[in-house]
Amino acid sequence: MKRILLACSAGMSTSLLVTKMQEAAQTKGVECEIWAVAQDRAMKDMEKADVLLIGPQMRFMKRKFEKTAGEVGIPVDIIDPMAYGRVDGEAVLSKALDLIG
Repeated sequence: MKRILLACSAGMSTSLLVTKMQEAAQTKGVECEIWAVAQDRAMKDMEKADVLLIGPQMRFMKRKFEKTAGEVGIPVDIIDPMAYGRVDGEAVLSKALDLIG
């Protein structure tokens, strides 16, 4: 089971993306737990995740997240702005799976 955490400013703008990612995972037959949280909760939820993807509007926080992510041993990256804007769940899921390895 892959655990994918998305973080955005308030946790709301990624909710549709989570749904699209879940649909893509189901289509591909990949077992995933995918959830989105606001930036203030992301630090705590990282302990339960295999990867953290942050919304493009929060790219300025990447270094802060990477410090904590390094402690729990998970990769962090920014969601591609184009995929984010298109709500391309398949593209974002593929990126998350690539980062997990």
